[in-house]
Amino acid sequence: MSGRVDDVESKTGLRFAAGVSRAGNTDDAVREACEQVLSAGGSSPALAFAFLSPHHGTKSAAIAGAICDRLKTDALLGCMAESIVGGELEIEDGPALAIWAAWLPGANVEVMHLEYARSADGGSFVGWPDALVESWPDNATLLLLGEPFSFPTDVLLEQISDEHPGANVIGGMAGGGHGPGENRLLFRRGEVRQGAVAAVLDGAAVRVRPVVSQGCRPIGKPMVITKAERNIVHELGGRAPLAILKELYATLGPEDQRMMQSGLHLGRVTNEYRDAFRRGDFLVRNVIGVDGESGAIAVGEYVRPGQTVQFHLRDAASADEDLHEMLAAVKIEGGASGALLFTCNGRGTRLFDVPNHDAAAVRAALGPIPVAGFFAQGEIGPVGGRNFLHGFTASLAVFDKAE
Repeated sequence: MSGRVDDVESKTGLRFAAGVSRAGNTDDAVREACEQVLSAGGSSPALAFAFLSPHHGTKSAAIAGAICDRLKTDALLGCMAESIVGGELEIEDGPALAIWAAWLPGANVEVMHLEYARSADGGSFVGWPDALVESWPDNATLLLLGEPFSFPTDVLLEQISDEHPGANVIGGMAGGGHGPGENRLLFRRGEVRQGAVAAVLDGAAVRVRPVVSQGCRPIGKPMVITKAERNIVHELGGRAPLAILKELYATLGPEDQRMMQSGLHLGRVTNEYRDAFRRGDFLVRNVIGVDGESGAIAVGEYVRPGQTVQFHLRDAASADEDLHEMLAAVKIEGGASGALLFTCNGRGTRLFDVPNHDAAAVRAALGPIPVAGFFAQGEIGPVGGRNFLHGFTASLAVFDKAE
């Protein structure tokens, strides 16, 4: 069964195409998805991505080679994942293969396979192309697919934010496997099972805008951390966090109280210089523990005194509202010609009561542009000018002509 063909060409010559197949036979899936891309966009794209369900995982190397042959390109990246996004579909069950391709006249594209080499001094990332060792192009975007058991994504993201301010990293962590060596990454004409595969695009010819929807809404009011150690918050505004939470709980309705008990989050403000804070101004992390004796809380992020934080709740309604709000902003800023979508494997029908939620939201906001992606074991995208690895998030790379 084939998916819908998507094809967009801008007046600048930028062109995007996507295809998706649900065929169980791998050869048929490759043929169908490639035919859709070729009929819409042609051959020899500057960059291509392929995302495959575990049903095709054992043939990932052959898939990479066949796609490169059919599309006449060696600039192919991809991965295996639990569920696949293609066009307006989120295929959560059964076999699936999605292919996305971009023709980017005048843009420099560098593809690479990165690994982390440990040493007595700590470690370093190897695999960078020579062109990127000394400097990165202006307004660069790194599209990254990582293998979760072998690649320290947080370390890389922190390094890039420090060394290349303004460079956005967008992507996700591969899935579908259950342990080291079981997740597949596609790189050029073959597969790799560790590290990360990535592409750097300069911003001179193509604009890549990040959309990071963490799907939460703030409750209560912003507070300043006055005592903390590592990831433990001991005091907020001079008071124990648990005491504040008890007071906040009493002000909430029954549904919010239920959500607070099942999944509470803490958002850290990313720009302390704002006069007021709203949704999107916070890096949201789980509250992972509460000490009933001291009243302290543990969160999934290192914190320090002086940071402004606010408690958050996550539910389907908040996630829906947040994604639509952020996509509407993209449309206002100039629209889109193509997009890659990296959504959490905890979203989909595990969160929403309708199928294809995130893919449908993209289409409703941006039109029938070529879209492909996957359900990730961690989503990558910038918040407040720095790059982070997220959970329960929808992260998009939205492509359009450079300004």
